[in-house]
Amino acid sequence: MSVDTATVAKIASLARIKVDEAAIEAMVPELNGILAWVEQLGEVDVTGVEPMTAVIPNTLRLRDDVVNADPLTGGDIRDKVLANAPAAEHGFFGVPKVIE
Repeated sequence: MSVDTATVAKIASLARIKVDEAAIEAMVPELNGILAWVEQLGEVDVTGVEPMTAVIPNTLRLRDDVVNADPLTGGDIRDKVLANAPAAEHGFFGVPKVIE
């Protein structure tokens, strides 16, 4: 696949990026080089290689899920918060249904 100036101009328009003609001309060989590199990656044999999401194994550090009972800085004040709500339903803020 190759990119021409019209394609670069359309991509810039879709991305809402203002690019002048000189910059469009400079981007054509750059984008063609990137696409050639991506095509080269497609030729690599990856049979037997397990997909990974990161280079190093990551585990999430978890904390205890506790409610801070301090009335000034903590939680457990749902009733006080919902007292200001125009509509409270089942312990949550009630909002009007929106369907488009």
